[in-house]
Amino acid sequence: METIELLDRYLQAVKFWLPKKQKQDIIAELSEDLRSQIEDREAELGRNLNESEIAALLKQRGRPVLVANRFLPQESLVGPVLFPIYLFVLKMVAAFYMVPWILVWIGIAVSRAVHSGQSLIATIGLFWTSFWPVTLFWVGGVTIVFAILERVQAKSRFLEEWDPRKLPPVRDPNRIPRSKSIVEVVANMVFCIWLIGGMWYQTVLHFSGVTIRLAPTWRYFFWGFLALAIANTVASGVNLFRPFWTWARATIRLVSDCVGSVLFCWLMMANIIFAISVVNVAPEKTAQVAQAINWWSAKMFPLAVVACVIITVVDAYRILRVRSNAGGATMGLPRIKYTS
Repeated sequence: METIELLDRYLQAVKFWLPKKQKQDIIAELSEDLRSQIEDREAELGRNLNESEIAALLKQRGRPVLVANRFLPQESLVGPVLFPIYLFVLKMVAAFYMVPWILVWIGIAVSRAVHSGQSLIATIGLFWTSFWPVTLFWVGGVTIVFAILERVQAKSRFLEEWDPRKLPPVRDPNRIPRSKSIVEVVANMVFCIWLIGGMWYQTVLHFSGVTIRLAPTWRYFFWGFLALAIANTVASGVNLFRPFWTWARATIRLVSDCVGSVLFCWLMMANIIFAISVVNVAPEKTAQVAQAINWWSAKMFPLAVVACVIITVVDAYRILRVRSNAGGATMGLPRIKYTS
């Protein structure tokens, strides 16, 4: 009797957590299964099970609330069908909104601490105060959208209507799109023409009554940017006719971007605007404008460094990827063949 009572108590505990409409059917099924296990065990031992053995069997089955959960429909805001897409969108929000926002705020906080003497801790505290509500807004908004899509998908099954023939082609990360190479060639040629035609080795520029005097160091920047633009034009032209990354060309791109990054960051801190003159405008006011341009340029220096570091990391990763692909071919793995 005690063993039967223990089993009934267990079934009652499970029944408490079950949905009302299914309680009787689920309990009947569970009861039959447990009694069958007990009978099989008793037949194996040749005697009735005692209370401890019944308790061990029930404990092996699981806690009542967990057993009941196995019979319940699995409910979640975003189900397993849409969860990978949901996670991907959250990563995109983090990569293209939250992380850049954090980096911008770090740059602003450092600039304020350096130029105005404002406490760095106070600036960061102000940032965190405004950061969390915006973060919760974006994450909550994305979650709500996918929760709605999950309910729509459960009823309409719209994700099951698809055509394998419409899948995107296999992407080769080491292949260079010709459209990208054409854009790079045109952009670098336009930059060269602008440098040679409008900025040719001069430090005084005239624009409709406005005269801008550049610092003498501009000559170094001029030759540096011109040489870099010519080199990039040649490299992009080679990529246009041989549209795939090799270790040598990926390394050249890394060196080119590193040189360009150094020049650009140096330009930000060089106080390149020496003076500005405007017809019928007091020199004091134009001097303030020139000073403000140089100040803001220096203030944006941390952001320029962050952007250049990101570009360098991407270039370094490209080299590792190309070498990895070449290493796979050396070990006998299939190698991708490129055709122009």
